[in-house]
Amino acid sequence: MKTSVFAIDVGYGNTKYAYRAASGTIATGMFPSLAPLAASLVLSRHDDRMLTARNVSTIVIDEIEYEVGPDVSLSAAYGNTGRTLSNDFVASNNYEALLFGAIKFAGVTHVERLLLGLPVHTMSKYSGALRDQFTGTFDYGPGQVTIDKVVVIPQPLGSLVAASANRQSEFGRDHAHLVIDVGYFTTDWVYATGFTMDDKRSNGMPGGASQVYQRIADLIGKDQDDKVEEIELIDKALREKTPYYLFGQPIDLDPYLQKSQPLINGVVEEIKSKVGSLSSARSIVLSGGGASLYAPAIRKGFPRVPIEVVEGPCTANAKGFLIVGEAGLARERAAAKA
Repeated sequence: MKTSVFAIDVGYGNTKYAYRAASGTIATGMFPSLAPLAASLVLSRHDDRMLTARNVSTIVIDEIEYEVGPDVSLSAAYGNTGRTLSNDFVASNNYEALLFGAIKFAGVTHVERLLLGLPVHTMSKYSGALRDQFTGTFDYGPGQVTIDKVVVIPQPLGSLVAASANRQSEFGRDHAHLVIDVGYFTTDWVYATGFTMDDKRSNGMPGGASQVYQRIADLIGKDQDDKVEEIELIDKALREKTPYYLFGQPIDLDPYLQKSQPLINGVVEEIKSKVGSLSSARSIVLSGGGASLYAPAIRKGFPRVPIEVVEGPCTANAKGFLIVGEAGLARERAAAKA
């Protein structure tokens, strides 16, 4: 399938993608940002009567097979889930495997314009490298894909565009908003007037949702006198509001979440030190998979500023990237006709 614009938000926690469906609506998908080495023996495919095959795909990067997809395992022996939590994540084979996994699951073979996002504090270092690396024709195992052009933007701008898509009157060129994107490993924020970013008041830092999950795991481990490593399962339980089990016993996560609040408060204080009182801001737009974890502390930190948690915070950046890409492509086509 050929598509004019394809948007991918390869996050530390989840990989999200968006494209324009034939019906004209925005289609989205999401799967965990886990890229473990593919198993050499796949038992689930040996007997269809007994076992159900998982919805995963094998992506080949530098002749190494990685397993990615919605049904990739959230737990593994000794915690080796294939998660990468480092500032150079975008330069890793795992990032590349997740990117091509998103393209594969969407069924796309030709992209005119690929939109990617980066944490604010890594834009200058990695944006050029991403544009060079992912422009061309690639064979990633399941098939070939051709990418004509790559555009890289700061991640929170995607949420700003998504939030403003149907409410242009509230996001005019003279209207200031603070966008806070609480990711898995980083928290990024953009202070923008219209769609012009204020570089001095925009930034990002390590300190997303995963630091809270890790703190909860450490506290549970202390109480249980055992090491707890599977923070992905804690993430899932909190996001989906489902029980978390340890050795078959349900664990109430709320007390541990309260004890982890100082970590969240520290991130909010850092944002406040960069952006000031926000007396001229129309609103704070909150997005990202950790939005619900950080929302109470952000409301307390900025009590007089209206706060909006965007609809579908996990996929908001990807949707915004898509809209940015479509607008840019439309301008180029119009200029070519003039």
